[in-house]
Amino acid sequence: MKYFKSILSILAIVAVFKAYSQSEQTPWLYTMSANSINLLGDGVESGLNFGGPVFGLSRHLTGGLSVGSQFGLGQVDNFTNSYTYTSLDGFFKMNLAKGSFTPYLLAGYGFSLFSDGEEREGFFPSSETSKTYIGGIGFNVFTNGKIDINVQSSYRRMNERGGYNHLQHLVGIGYGFGSLDSDKDGVPDKKDNCPTVPGLKEFDGCPDTDGDGIIDKEDKCPDSAGSPEFQGCNDTDGDGIPDPDDSCPDKPGTLEMYGCPDSDGDGLADPSDFCKDEAGPAENNGCPWPDDDKDGVPNKDDLCPDEQGTASNNGCPELSSEIVETLNEFGSRIYFPANSAQIIGKKTRDVLEQIKTVLVENPKGNIVIEGYTSSDGDEDYNVTLSNKRAEAVMSYLIHLGIPADRLEVQGYGESDPVGDNSKPKGRALNRRVQFKPKRN
Repeated sequence: MKYFKSILSILAIVAVFKAYSQSEQTPWLYTMSANSINLLGDGVESGLNFGGPVFGLSRHLTGGLSVGSQFGLGQVDNFTNSYTYTSLDGFFKMNLAKGSFTPYLLAGYGFSLFSDGEEREGFFPSSETSKTYIGGIGFNVFTNGKIDINVQSSYRRMNERGGYNHLQHLVGIGYGFGSLDSDKDGVPDKKDNCPTVPGLKEFDGCPDTDGDGIIDKEDKCPDSAGSPEFQGCNDTDGDGIPDPDDSCPDKPGTLEMYGCPDSDGDGLADPSDFCKDEAGPAENNGCPWPDDDKDGVPNKDDLCPDEQGTASNNGCPELSSEIVETLNEFGSRIYFPANSAQIIGKKTRDVLEQIKTVLVENPKGNIVIEGYTSSDGDEDYNVTLSNKRAEAVMSYLIHLGIPADRLEVQGYGESDPVGDNSKPKGRALNRRVQFKPKRN
C-alpha cells in the first residue's frame, strides 16, 4: 500500500509540472502484450511465469494524462501448484516526455485471480478473486506515430487471501487511433487554426496554397503568389493597385481610374473612351464633338454648322471688327435735321451707297443699326425718334438691295452722346446712327 501511495504522489507531481500527451493526434491506444508473473513474499517460488495475452485500451485525457483498462491471462506455477492467472484493471498513466521515446508512470486498481481449478462460489468469478492496487513504470517507443512498442513493469498488491503479491511484466505492441486531427495535416485540432482544411505546421495547420508565406484565409489571392503589401496579391503593372482591384491589371493607371490609364487626359479611362488618343467629353464617350465647318463651335451648338463663324455668334459668321469700324466711319457722316428722321442731302445718300457696297462685299455678316438723338426734347420722345432714324437708314439700305434679314434696328435716344449737347455742333454730332454686328 505504501508503494502504491508513493506512485500516486509521483503522478500528482508530474501532472503539475509535465504536460505531455499520450498522443494528441491519436488519443486512443490499443495494446496487446505478452506477460510474465513474478510472485513475491515468503514461501513462494520467485521465478518468472510466462503467459498471455494482455489486452489494453487507454484514452488520452489532457496534458500527459491517460486513463485505461487492461485484461490479462497467464499460467503461474508455485512449486507443485499450478494456477490460472486472470487480471482486470483500471489505471491512470502519466507520460514523462513526448516524442518517439515516451517513459511513463502507472497507477491503478483492479482484480487478480489465482485459480487452482476448484469450483468456488463468489465474485469474478470466485472467492479467490482479490482486490489489487497497482503501481508501475514503463515506456513506449513509437515507430510511425500510430504503432508503438510497449514495455511495462508493475507491482500488484493483493489485499485478500487466496492470492500473492506479485510483479507483472508486459512486452507488446500498441496501435493509436481516433485521430483528433480532423483534416489529417499532422496538426492536432487543438492547435490547428484551420482544423477542417489541411495545412502546414509552420502556419498552425492553415494552408498556403500559393506558397507566398500568407495563409489562405488572410490571402486575397490564395491561388497566385503575391506580397504582404497587397494582402497576398500581385500588382502586375506596378501602378500601386493590386490586381483584384485593378480594372486594367496589365497597364499602369491611377487610383481615380480604378487602375486604368487615361491616355488623352479627358477624365475618362481608356477602356470606356471611344477616342482614347483624343480628349473629349464623357457625354460623347470621350470623343470630341464634330465641328464640320472647323470654326471651333461644335455642330451641336453651331447655328450655322456649314459656315465658319464665331463662338460669340453661336457658330455663325459675323462682320469683323475692322469692317464694323469702317461702317461706323461712314455712319458718322449721316446727319439728321433736328426733330427729324429724314435722310436728306446727296452726301448722306452717297454714304449709304458706300455702306451698301461694304455689306455686299461681306455677305456673311449682319448688322444692327443703332439710332441716337441730341438731348433736345423729352427722353421718351428721343428714344422714339432715334428708333425712327435707325429705321430710315434700314429702309434706305433695303431700297439699295440689302436683304432685310441682314438688318436690325435699335433706338437709344440721347444716351451715349459723342458731342457736347450744350452746343449746336455737339448736338448735330449726337443726331447719328452707329453699327454693330448682329448676332444670333
